Amino acid sequence: MTRVIGIISGKGGVGKTTIALNLGTVLAHHLKKNVTVIDCNLTTSHVGLYLGIYYSPSTLNKVLRGESGIEEAIIQHFSGMKVIPASLSLSDLEGIDITLLRDHLKEIFENNDVILLDASPGLGREVFATLKASDEVIYVTTPYIPCVMDIVRYQEVVNELGIKPLGIVLNMVNKKRYEMTSTEIEQLTRLPVIASIPFDKNVNKSLASKIPVVVLKPKSKASKELIKLGKKLFGETYMPRGKLSRFLQRLRSSFKKRKTELPTL
Repeated sequence: MTRVIGIISGKGGVGKTTIALNLGTVLAHHLKKNVTVIDCNLTTSHVGLYLGIYYSPSTLNKVLRGESGIEEAIIQHFSGMKVIPASLSLSDLEGIDITLLRDHLKEIFENNDVILLDASPGLGREVFATLKASDEVIYVTTPYIPCVMDIVRYQEVVNELGIKPLGIVLNMVNKKRYEMTSTEIEQLTRLPVIASIPFDKNVNKSLASKIPVVVLKPKSKASKELIKLGKKLFGETYMPRGKLSRFLQRLRSSFKKRKTELPTL
């Protein structure tokens, strides 16, 4: 069954699109899932810009206007994920009915394990349509009270629509005394913090390079947490390569030791 997950935030600038694209890359590359990331932020679209896609013959805008099929708008990214960008042109906002989003998504369910919907920030019309098209949601926020309070407001809408909240991704964490802790955020929102992504300059480098950080700098602190997040969504445990190698080495050594200690007959 295809999972449709909305990636949402109350405010812009918290790294929602960055999380969506890197999560899509992790699911496609590390978990070998068929993943499509869709830019549902029609008024200020960013997915294409983040990946260096400045023009596409078909976009979500054209799909919602009935000018092309949704499969025609899919772009295969080298990371393994697929993306459907929104148009960068303001003129392409005319004649769009975003409430039809869920109906169009059904056409690609068969070829996807996961569909990630990168919503616009806030609680406007585009967001409501994105939420209604989602089965699950992930909240993205920074560790500051105004951003976290937006989640509390969001939860009222999410609960009313019967959508399952998967939890909160805490982004750009510096672990300063003036930041809210994961425990404080969980107590305030009554939701689990499922990932805490540290502030990492490599993320900025990846944005400049138009390459997801989990591809550009897979061993960076942010990448390790993003990989861990992707695996957690499918019930898998992340173990860095170094730790895995040491664990296997200890296992082999233990096996050899037991073998030599066996009594001879």
